[in-house]
Amino acid sequence: PRVCVVGSGPAGFYTAQHILKHHGGALVDIYEKLPVPFGLVRFGVAPDHPEVKNVTNTFTQTARSGRCGFYGNVTVGRDVTVPELQQAYHAVVLSYGAEDNRVLGIPGENLPGVYSARAFVGWYNGLPENQDLKPDLSCETALILGHGNVALDIARILLSPLQLLRKTDITDSSLAALACSKVKRVWLVGRRGPLQVAFTIKELREMINLPRTRAVLDPSDFTGLESAVKDASRPRKRLTELMIKTALEKPVAMQAGAAAPREWGLKFQRSPQEVLPSADGRRARGVRMALTHLEGSGDSARAIPTGDVEELECGLVLSSIGYRSLPLDPAVPFDSQRGVIPNSSGRVEGVPGLYCSGWVKRGPTGVIITTMNDSFDTAQSLLEDLQSGVLDISPSREGFGLVESILHSRGVRPVSFSDWEKIDAAEVARGKVAGKPREKIVDPAEMLRIIGH
Repeated sequence: PRVCVVGSGPAGFYTAQHILKHHGGALVDIYEKLPVPFGLVRFGVAPDHPEVKNVTNTFTQTARSGRCGFYGNVTVGRDVTVPELQQAYHAVVLSYGAEDNRVLGIPGENLPGVYSARAFVGWYNGLPENQDLKPDLSCETALILGHGNVALDIARILLSPLQLLRKTDITDSSLAALACSKVKRVWLVGRRGPLQVAFTIKELREMINLPRTRAVLDPSDFTGLESAVKDASRPRKRLTELMIKTALEKPVAMQAGAAAPREWGLKFQRSPQEVLPSADGRRARGVRMALTHLEGSGDSARAIPTGDVEELECGLVLSSIGYRSLPLDPAVPFDSQRGVIPNSSGRVEGVPGLYCSGWVKRGPTGVIITTMNDSFDTAQSLLEDLQSGVLDISPSREGFGLVESILHSRGVRPVSFSDWEKIDAAEVARGKVAGKPREKIVDPAEMLRIIGH
């Protein structure tokens, strides 16, 4: 069987890995629109979390397997269509993730000074499409809308001492911008309460322990929570206890002459209503929030506006309310309400031989391990369909042979995995000079020049 996987992030690689491991004869080709692999492991994971990026070692082993092909610099839906892939392969798995962000849908969200978390993370992580972002960091207060791990990542990057960031693979240009940043206070705002935050204890602890930075949590936000959290799951209980402990701790007195500390805090039960423009209307100067009360409890609690509002002054607004998948090809069914491909255990509804895994299958939630299990689940469905004969492999399929001639006729030159390894070596060499694990190349044209395309 010839299988094609669209997308080379964790979902794509884990799907390929599982198929190759459990079917001794399968051939798997992975297609990626960028010249470089690994998706959000490269462009989403925070630069100061190098241990999370170690999964690329496993992915590299998969790509180097004799039964796996990697074709970067190929945009499925434009350079080659899904129906064309279906003619070339016995099965096609869509694992292309979520390349858009959810919008706030409030007045002022397009003002200068307002950015999506996705674009901001892409900027400091070297995602080519976000390289010209040039965020304005000339204000003292930043406001992040959202209480997830991405929101904490951004707060940490904004407030981290430069000497910590200099040792990471953060891009050169964003390091230069952060060196001139005036931001010293970051508020993370959520519509619901402390029991509904979506970040995890590891990320919270890192934020609390950030050098020369203090946490500002209001003890009154946590009144009565000890009893409310008694029946919660252990992770939720430990997370809430850490927030309560931090809220009640007395601030440590700074030594005389020490630089004024940077600070961050969590604000709860506030829903953004409008980004407020400066007097000249040219940029954001704050956000008007509706205060909310909660109906229901636990994860299903809903935030209902009370009628009261408050304004928070800030010059930088980052919206971290979630990523969103987009439809890839008219031939593929898509639920635009939920932002996913309708499927059952990864089998795309109504299209035999078409599968999906990762965020485009279940929505943009969870960590790499969640995606791994989800991808194994899709791969398992595909293997079962092979075994039961639902997937007919009697007609021979040409795989990349057919796709290559299509791409050639359209003037598209794919990038191989050994091409990527040349780009990788160039990045690592540049990083060495700067004392970093790598210096990411952010311009696709430069990537292609390095491999002589």
